[in-house]
Amino acid sequence: MQMFHRKVCAASHRPTAETLSLLSVRPDRTDTGDRNQRHLHHQTSWRRLVVIRKTHESSVHLLLTPPTVNGEGEPVRSRRTEIMASQSTHIPSDKRFIIFFDFDETIVDETSDDMVVQAAPGHHLPGWLKDTYHPGRYNEYMQRVLAYLAEQGVTESDMRTIMEKLPTTPGMLTLFQFLRARPPQDFEVVMVSDANTFFIESWLRRTGARQLFHRIFTNPATFNKDGRLVMRPFHSHDCPRCPDNMCKQVVIRDYVARRTQERGRPYQRIFYVGDGANDFCPSLALGPRDVAFPRRDFPMHRLITETHEAMPGEFKAVTVPWVSGEDVVQRLRKLVAE
Repeated sequence: MQMFHRKVCAASHRPTAETLSLLSVRPDRTDTGDRNQRHLHHQTSWRRLVVIRKTHESSVHLLLTPPTVNGEGEPVRSRRTEIMASQSTHIPSDKRFIIFFDFDETIVDETSDDMVVQAAPGHHLPGWLKDTYHPGRYNEYMQRVLAYLAEQGVTESDMRTIMEKLPTTPGMLTLFQFLRARPPQDFEVVMVSDANTFFIESWLRRTGARQLFHRIFTNPATFNKDGRLVMRPFHSHDCPRCPDNMCKQVVIRDYVARRTQERGRPYQRIFYVGDGANDFCPSLALGPRDVAFPRRDFPMHRLITETHEAMPGEFKAVTVPWVSGEDVVQRLRKLVAE
């Protein structure tokens, strides 16, 4: 795995508060269930990032620097990441490749947080609740949404029914079938998602895909005695690009480092399949033999394209945009044969 060195910004190019707030906003999520509005939000947020990057030289460094602790050179390692990664010892050590997946709008063709709002009265949230959202604090906002849904009488069964009906992204089940059919030493399959355990597990078990994933890293969520789904942040970190509750680059760097130590050797290649701006951050940690699979014309794809244009050579991984999971299968089929 390619590790990026911290780039120190010149004092004359310090990031503004506006820069930090826009970099930390979660641009691939909205609080409505309207798909068109969500994609408009994708476009607007991405353009803001581009404008900031072109206006403030320091913001380029922020986009391309791995998360660190208090200015030191070592990446953040959260206790939760360490605990979950340490549970990987029973995974066979002979896997040739590791492939990471996002969930929302990558595996499923909707955003689970948006879709759960269908259970609310009138299928929408009140304005006062939407107004409580603050950039970079999406996890806290969703905790309030889940509390509101519980107050409105929305049950565990109601939420599970909605999650089980989430549509699969085109070709994704074909990709899953390909991974299952490969020899057992080929792929270690891991999910890294900013959704939550209940939403993801509900969908995976309904589709029969749960056993495909060796590890799932996401925000923990359980129902309390009052029947409310309580979601907690996955970890804390210092990355200015990502929402406060999860930096996917921290997760995959920690996990791959731990697995490499356990295995006694690196993976031949690392693959990352995603769509959103928060999937761009982990793809920065990939090396020149690795492959980033961004969903075509989604924020991850646009940010990679802009990085290639603004700073040639900074983004190391091979980039293979996809429209269908079958596009990913075609490239993987060629790579595993090499």
